[in-house]
Amino acid sequence: MAGIGTAAATFVWPIGTEVEEITLEGDVNRGAYLARASGCIACHTNAEEGSAPLAGGAPLKTDFGTFYPPNLTTDPEYGMGSWTVEDFARAVRQGISPDGKPYYPTFTYPFYANFSDQDIADLWAAFQTVPPVDEAAPEHDVSFPFDQRWGLKLWRAAFLNIPNTDPEPGRNDAWNRGKELVNGATHCSACHTPRNVVGARIIAERFSGNADLPVGGKAPSILSADLLAEGWTADDLAYALRSGITPSGDVFGGSMAEVVQFGTRFLTDDDLNAMATYIMDSDT
Repeated sequence: MAGIGTAAATFVWPIGTEVEEITLEGDVNRGAYLARASGCIACHTNAEEGSAPLAGGAPLKTDFGTFYPPNLTTDPEYGMGSWTVEDFARAVRQGISPDGKPYYPTFTYPFYANFSDQDIADLWAAFQTVPPVDEAAPEHDVSFPFDQRWGLKLWRAAFLNIPNTDPEPGRNDAWNRGKELVNGATHCSACHTPRNVVGARIIAERFSGNADLPVGGKAPSILSADLLAEGWTADDLAYALRSGITPSGDVFGGSMAEVVQFGTRFLTDDDLNAMATYIMDSDT
């Protein structure tokens, strides 16, 4: 009976915080840039199947099942056409749907927790320009007990971490901008950090690599000591994020190729150099 009572309490346990009204005017161009940096297009577009941009992503096959990123177009039934900007803010910053359900952490919302109201307004303005696609993304194919979304409340309580994006005194503007991007929007540690048995990042091993990415991929260590030992420089890293070409002349493959194709190649040289500056000078 105690177990049933605990499960019932968890089921009705409220999560998240109330979102204040957002009345700021959004900048479409800045929002589109932030969407690129944040990986929205890469994850929510099934390019391999020739699907429309942001109409729903390619399957993410994991140890817990297969997840399908949802439709983010302006369609009112299958996309975000019926949402408010406050619904959007809650989803992006807190990982909670308009009907109050927690999103699976395959959505990288923990990295967006520090987005400002202006960031949200800009993103929202950009998403309002996306043509509607009246097609639902497939339902997640997740086995019991991982198909019980209420259980994610326990996961959030145990493992949800707010990103460290605040500037550090004594560091230059480029380093601090790199910290903001790497730990926030571009969410590098989502792939380059190993995860525990319940899919949470092992924070103590941040940037040390992940041999068990979805769809069988691997992400190498991007600890500065390891990159330096392999002969990387900040210039090399910035160029690789722009072109997908490594110092050895090889090219990125798998999910990193998509990161470059749909995301980092659109970033400014200043931002790419900032990311590289931070990664090559920070193992914390």
